[in-house]
Amino acid sequence: MALKDFFTSIPTISAGDARRLIEGKGPDEYNLIDVRQPKEYTGNHLAGAKLIPLAELPTRIAEIDPNKPTIAY
Repeated sequence: MALKDFFTSIPTISAGDARRLIEGKGPDEYNLIDVRQPKEYTGNHLAGAKLIPLAELPTRIAEIDPNKPTIAY
């Protein structure tokens, strides 16, 4: 799977919609990706989020399970 496959044109969702999407699901049922820089992640991040800075996504794309819904912030 190519990086562009993860970023196909889809509607943007609100924080509330994202919360409802993952509500009641375990962290093994979705990918929650924090694309900010390490300092920002260390300062505050959502529980269960995996840090993959945006600039590193092309080389770390294999770390994201393509069979699960993905939320990147």
